[in-house]
Amino acid sequence: MDGKVMVTGGAGYIGSHAVLALLDAGHDVVVLDNLVTGFDWAVDPRATLVRADVADDHAVRAAIRDHDVRAIMHFAGSVVVPESVADPLKYYRNNTAATRALLESAVVEGVAHFIFSSTAATYGSPVRVPVQEGDPTVPINPYGMSKLMTEAMLRDVAAAHPINYCALRYFNVAGADPQGRSGQSTVGATHLIKIAVEAATGKREAVSVFGTDFDTPDGTGVRDYIHVSDLAAAHVAALDLLIAEPTRSHTLNAGYNRGFSVNEVLDAVDRVTNLTIQRRYEGRRAGDPAALVADNSAILAALPWRPRHDDLDTIVRDALAWERKLALRD
Repeated sequence: MDGKVMVTGGAGYIGSHAVLALLDAGHDVVVLDNLVTGFDWAVDPRATLVRADVADDHAVRAAIRDHDVRAIMHFAGSVVVPESVADPLKYYRNNTAATRALLESAVVEGVAHFIFSSTAATYGSPVRVPVQEGDPTVPINPYGMSKLMTEAMLRDVAAAHPINYCALRYFNVAGADPQGRSGQSTVGATHLIKIAVEAATGKREAVSVFGTDFDTPDGTGVRDYIHVSDLAAAHVAALDLLIAEPTRSHTLNAGYNRGFSVNEVLDAVDRVTNLTIQRRYEGRRAGDPAALVADNSAILAALPWRPRHDDLDTIVRDALAWERKLALRD
């Protein structure tokens, strides 16, 4: 593809891995990030960093023109489900309204391709597990709704303008770059595996398990955990597809078609670390469904992408290695 790929939120967890995957595949990359939750050191030096907010029309449009941006991968936004329940307006501002502004900038500047960081939370409590892309989307929290509203905008914009898109509905993203170049660095992160490896390295005393009475085999929530590097690779494959078929758009689950309960994940952390992480059993959190597992047959059919790191112990091991590396930084 001629021109550069803009990665919004490219100084954050998933975005920084997408930057690595794009650069490794030979793309030129410009990162747009306001660094509110991201880190400038997380941006690979092969990429150009522009410090700006996606809702800043002037800055975004200038960056698109200055760097000849032809495609956008959009990761910027807020991602904590319980926080979205407590502060829904923040999520409709940071996710829905900010993306509307970004989309308008993309259309005005003639960007041809748009890849969106969506979520399995768009399904709410799914009618079946594994869940398919055509199943009902009835979010049970403002985070999921903010993303579903953006998917609706994408469909309408693609119907009206010469731009195509791929919305990737992530399941639970975990792990870190196997080469140790990036990982989840957010202070106060809420992702289970991140919290568990923080406990394993002494940053936390225990891991809270929210809910033991779900309709699951052991009563704890079941999730489909996808390695962040596999997810990043899926973004690159999706971009290739959009370039090859410029009149078609896609909405695809990004997961492994395999779920693990909270207890099973913590068992894996105990196994990998040869420790026993203290578990604190608490009540359910607002907005948490019992189980979310991807039917990934559509993404396997649409893309040449195949998971390379779809092993729970591998995901935990890479997350642990990154956590130990962060401890050395501190």
